[in-house]
Parts: sequence; C-alpha cells; structure tokens
Amino acid sequence: MSIASGASSTTGAVDVEDAPLYVVGDVHGHLDELEAALQEQGLIDDEGRWTGGASRLWFLGDFTDRGPDGIGVVDLAMRLADEAAEVGGSARMLLGNHEILLLGVYFFGDHPVPVAGGATTFREIWLRNGGLQWDLDRFTEAQAQWLVSQPVAAVVDGYLLIHSDSNAYLEYGSTIEDIDGEIAEMLRDPEPLPCWDLFRNLTRRGAFMGEAGPNAAADLLGELGGRHIVHGHTPIPYQTGQDPATIEGPRVYADGQVINLDGGIYLGGPCLVTRLPLPDPAPDEEPATDDETLNMVYDISAPTESN
Repeated sequence: MSIASGASSTTGAVDVEDAPLYVVGDVHGHLDELEAALQEQGLIDDEGRWTGGASRLWFLGDFTDRGPDGIGVVDLAMRLADEAAEVGGSARMLLGNHEILLLGVYFFGDHPVPVAGGATTFREIWLRNGGLQWDLDRFTEAQAQWLVSQPVAAVVDGYLLIHSDSNAYLEYGSTIEDIDGEIAEMLRDPEPLPCWDLFRNLTRRGAFMGEAGPNAAADLLGELGGRHIVHGHTPIPYQTGQDPATIEGPRVYADGQVINLDGGIYLGGPCLVTRLPLPDPAPDEEPATDDETLNMVYDISAPTESN
C-alpha cells in the first residue's frame, strides 16, 4: 500500500492496522485548543511533545486563518510528524482549502483571479476569509514546501479521509493515487489560475446532505474506496443549526456513511480529536439542505462597496 493510500511511512513492532487511529478536524489557528485536545487523548504531553507511541494521527486540514496562531499549528504538526515517526507512530495531514489559499497568497500575492462579477486577488480573498498578516509574516519557504508535499485524500482502515464534504476531488482523478499525484504535481510548480481553481473546488460543501446525500457518499466511496467518509470543512453547527457551544463530538449522517469532524472551533465549538472507530455511531437526522450550507463561510464574490 502506498503512502498516498494511507500506509505508515515508518516501521516498528506494532502492525499499523492494530495501532490506534485518531483524526483531527479543522483547527483554524486555535493552537491552545488543539494542544489541549491532543493532551486529553494522550497524544502529547504538557510541553507539546509526542506521547502517542505507535498511534496514527491524521489532521484533516485547515490549520490556518480565522484564529490567532495558524503558523503555530503548522509548526506543531511538522514537529509531531518527526517525533511520532521516531517511535513507530505517525502524524499526517491532508491539505484543506485554507492551506491552498495560504499557498496561493504566499506564491502569488496580488495576482488577479476571476470571480463572479469581476476580478480580485489571492490576497483580497485570503483576507476576507480570515487570513492574518501575522501568519503570513511568519510563513517560511520550508513550511510552504512541507505543505506542498502533503496529500489531499487517503484511505486508512476503511475510512476515506478528505477535507471537504465534496465530490470535487474526482475532477483530479479517479483513484486516490491519481488525485494526490495530480495535485502534488500542480503544487510543485504552481501557476496562479490552477491554484485558484483548486481552492475554489475545495470550498464546495454539502454533497452528502439531503435526500441525495447518501447516494453521493456511496458513489464517492465506490470510486475512491473505504466504507465511511470522514471530513471537516463544514462546521457541524451549520449543518444542524446547533449552538456551537453544545457540540460534543462528531456528527454521523448520510445513512451512517459520513462522519463530520469540524466542530466549528472559530464559532465557539470544540476542537475535535476523535479516535476511530466511533463507539456505536448513530446517524443524525437531516435538519438542513445542501443549499442552506453552500457558501455559508466563504466570500469569493467580486468586491463591492458593501464588502
């Protein structure tokens, strides 16, 4: 099994299939909350050092923007990847749309990009969607190249891990290896418009909600593999209408096929660090429709005087 399809790149006495599997939802710069959640699961100590042994940890992306210390989150993830590997564990990440946007503003800055009703720039869209100059000032070439090397999808223990609740991944290939390879090649020598299109595609949401959601989930699983989809990107409160402060764990929906791990941390919800499999997950009701969740977060329209 290739690394792109979820295998550990480390060796050790523990079979990776027997090692605990943890998945982290969107962090959005909330480093303190992330560290507290990882400590609660026994994956790091109070100094932020890896204590998870042979455990496998996957981040679903969106490390930066909307919160106070996105680059601190990147630093932590990079360090945990090294520390976990040293003891036979692994800490991996998937690229989210906010990583793509950060790379876009880092590489292209004020380059114009097309939007409905006009044109704007990577920088303008980044700022309007929670980008912080404090993060960009500290973002290094080494961090950028590390992000560029990360996959966008993986299948681990029968879970299809992706950032966005979207089928847009299939626009880049029909297998995990093809999708990760196509996007990696694109980001190794990036051009502005393909990078912009990738960001736009990964902002899509809501594909697995509503009456058609279970079929869409089954179709994506049939194409890419796995028995369950695990995603972030769309905050659970936007799907359910709940007060973010009442979110206590992942949301299972689409006839039990899909698990949402975005607790809505920047809205006041929790940073979800969850061990899989879930204990007896029961599917939630569907209180919202696809249209109600689309474009609830991202501002990618042309600037107007009201913006």
